[in-house]
Amino acid sequence: MKVILTEKITKLGNIGDTVEVKTGFARNYLLPTGKAMRWSRENVALFEAKKAELQARQDAAKKAAESNVDAVKNAKLYMIRQAGDTGQLYGSVSTRDIARMLKEVANVSVESAQVLLGAPIKSVGVFDTQIALHPDVIVPVKIYVAQTQDEIEALVAGKVLTFGTKKLEEESVEEKASDANEEKPEEKKEENSEEAK
Repeated sequence: MKVILTEKITKLGNIGDTVEVKTGFARNYLLPTGKAMRWSRENVALFEAKKAELQARQDAAKKAAESNVDAVKNAKLYMIRQAGDTGQLYGSVSTRDIARMLKEVANVSVESAQVLLGAPIKSVGVFDTQIALHPDVIVPVKIYVAQTQDEIEALVAGKVLTFGTKKLEEESVEEKASDANEEKPEEKKEENSEEAK
């Protein structure tokens, strides 16, 4: 479907661009949210008449986004979640969780689509992501995910967390090595006793 964009949309185009999009995307998202209008000669003329107003609205939205940059950059996005022995989370941290946390911590409202996470976070650690306050205003942020506040503080300090299974694996490797060393003298004793016969 051919539409005229009424605001800048990342990876699609700028205000006034005529673009070809899938019908479902246009009907379910672009048209109902007012981000685009169907392409027709009448709508092209209507858009030209409203272009200055739309551009002014876009500039105001960009200024509002720029005013929130410092609040988002300085937000402490600490997520405390339950995890298993390997550091794998029971569940995940999604874009919706991050948007909700940003509202609580920095008092900045964003939609989950504005959190450029990629895939949900499924383990304990520090993760880099971006918040698109506006298509032209993208702010990098760090997300800290851990099981306790102490672990969060350790991650913030730059420490690497180790988990139970790694310690158990190290212990079992050490035990195997010590068991192997203990078996060798016994084998030698048996060999000596056979030679004596």
